[in-house]
Amino acid sequence: MIKIVAKKHIRPENEALFLETAKELIEKSRAEDGCVFYTINRSLREENVLAYVECWRDREAIAAHNASEHFRRLVPVLNAMCDESFLPELYEEIEVE
Repeated sequence: MIKIVAKKHIRPENEALFLETAKELIEKSRAEDGCVFYTINRSLREENVLAYVECWRDREAIAAHNASEHFRRLVPVLNAMCDESFLPELYEEIEVE
């Protein structure tokens, strides 16, 4: 499984609209084959920072997600409401015995 953390620094005046718009992205992403979970989270340390925390079955599921209509349509709209978007961090789960 692969986890993604995608941080966004939202302009304060855009937060309500950002969250309203993100709702569609979250709902449609959760319905995709290969999506284990897909959440949005508020930083407790950094003001106006939200992060998507996602888990996908494999790289193929991520590629399909990134190519989906809702992702290609909504992500540019969401990014326009941000002061800064950070490159997503991908993490592979490690099995510890």
